[in-house]
Amino acid sequence: MHAYRTHDCAQLRAADVGQTVKLSGWIHRKRDHGGVLFVDLRDHYGITQVVANAGTDALAALEGVRAESVVTIVGRVVARGAEASNPNLATGEIEVVAHEVVVQSAAQELPLPVAGEQDYPEDIRLRYRYLDLRRERLHNNIVLRSNVIASIRRRMIDQGFTEFQTPILTASSPEGARDYLVPSRVHPGKFYALPQAPQMFKQLIMVAGFDRYFQIAPCFRDEDARADRSPGEFYQLDFEMSFVTQEDVFQAIEPVLAGVFEEFAAGRKVTPAGQFPRIPYKEAMLKYGSDKPDLRNPIEILDVSDHFRGSGFGLFARIVEGGGVVRAIPAPGTAGQSRKFFDDMNDWARSEGHAGLGYITQKGGELGGPIAKNHGEEATRKLVAELGLGPDDGIFFAAGKEAQAAKLAGAARTRVAEQLGLIAADEFKFCWIVDFPMYEYDEEAKKVDFSHNPFSMPQGELEALETKDPLDILAFQYDIVCNGVELSSGAIRNHRPDIMYKAFEIAGYSREDVDTNFSGMINAFKYGAPPHGGSAPGIDRIVMLLAGEPNIREVVLFPMNQKAEDLMMNAPGDVTPKQLRELHLRVVPPAGTAAADPAKLVAPE
Repeated sequence: MHAYRTHDCAQLRAADVGQTVKLSGWIHRKRDHGGVLFVDLRDHYGITQVVANAGTDALAALEGVRAESVVTIVGRVVARGAEASNPNLATGEIEVVAHEVVVQSAAQELPLPVAGEQDYPEDIRLRYRYLDLRRERLHNNIVLRSNVIASIRRRMIDQGFTEFQTPILTASSPEGARDYLVPSRVHPGKFYALPQAPQMFKQLIMVAGFDRYFQIAPCFRDEDARADRSPGEFYQLDFEMSFVTQEDVFQAIEPVLAGVFEEFAAGRKVTPAGQFPRIPYKEAMLKYGSDKPDLRNPIEILDVSDHFRGSGFGLFARIVEGGGVVRAIPAPGTAGQSRKFFDDMNDWARSEGHAGLGYITQKGGELGGPIAKNHGEEATRKLVAELGLGPDDGIFFAAGKEAQAAKLAGAARTRVAEQLGLIAADEFKFCWIVDFPMYEYDEEAKKVDFSHNPFSMPQGELEALETKDPLDILAFQYDIVCNGVELSSGAIRNHRPDIMYKAFEIAGYSREDVDTNFSGMINAFKYGAPPHGGSAPGIDRIVMLLAGEPNIREVVLFPMNQKAEDLMMNAPGDVTPKQLRELHLRVVPPAGTAAADPAKLVAPE
């Protein structure tokens, strides 16, 4: 018999009754039934119920150890009676009567319970993550993550992609988020950077003549945490293709994403491959108030600025005459809502830093609210008719400068749908956002700058850069969005040096700036580069959606907290004076803080 187990804890069935078996695992729960002890024994695969009878050595051994102790049990498989079977367990028809117990490792008192799914403070969960991961939900999430990655790999290879690994130690990039820097011991005063993404390397792979590349790539960015973004590091399905148009990229990746979601959707609907809607950026900002629209939400925003030009509702009239806009957010079926529902929405908008959210109510076609009164019944009914609203549908309004109104309208669209229960919970709705502006005007710097990826090919190529207003130029840039979550950004790349120099010139970069900051890529392009493009859907976000988790930390094995700290490993941490000397570094305390430990303020020798 094996030293630790003949079966795992999810394996035994009624057909095994009568066998003597050996199981190893963690004590999940113990239940004392008057001298008979029932133990749920858990391992990676599942749970088996073990019984220790009165007067046996097995009972004495199991009574003496806490939950989460690791034990090996030898016993006989017996059938449970029909009334005692557990249909919720794969092993629910049997139990193991223990006659030998070996305690492999006794557990101390637990800082958090493993059995059950009680909420616990995040700092406790992260400090004892190895215990947190024993809990069923977290354990299943991490197994799901592994299975999703395996499925993605298979599907990418089936699509003709080849997996390559790009460097982890590389050069710092002046674009994007903050780099994590790694000091060089052999080159004093110089630093490597951890890659924010394999962007330049994957383009160089195309220049090198490989046709379809992918990898499950680790990426490192020194940026703040949020619900759908881990601080420090994350993983993405990074891919690139040569001799492709934007449509070729879409056709290659849609079957992978749709297939993975269908495989793990557990009955939820998924947008089929080949049917992801293509929504231009400008249209998305108008209809949804966001470039990450949740298409499960049926509400569409409309521009109603012209209805208020010269209107009796002076506030909106002045906004429109001053160059602003008015956006309408339909609120279907709100006749049964009280006035408080509408006032609460207005209060919510103010709490979010906006001036407010106007509204019109309808109940059986009867108009209500101050906007309807001041705008006039005829004009209001014309507005309602144009919006295609029913007699019991209300309307909210966001007014102001276009960007400000779009932001408020988008947030209000989401909140109205949530409050009214309009968002379908059993669907994954994908879309592409396309036709992003190549440039935007930076009000703070008072200059034109890139709005998305600076290495994208402008639509119209060099001619567009030379003849069009930069703010009118669109790029071959696209985002994949699912249920309001941006999974990735991508683009058809700018592979021609002449177009790249001109594109950067418009954004205020000289030829010398490009040669210095992007030397590896611009030099490679001078030796023949194929047209190419790709994208990089986020693995963490894909798993978060499939697992139905609101926070990305629930699908990452060992995440950091919101301050980018690993509480379990005490990182980031201090290093020794010897290490600092080897790296020719000195630690300087931040301005305004108390002096650091002198032993850590080490000058290079």
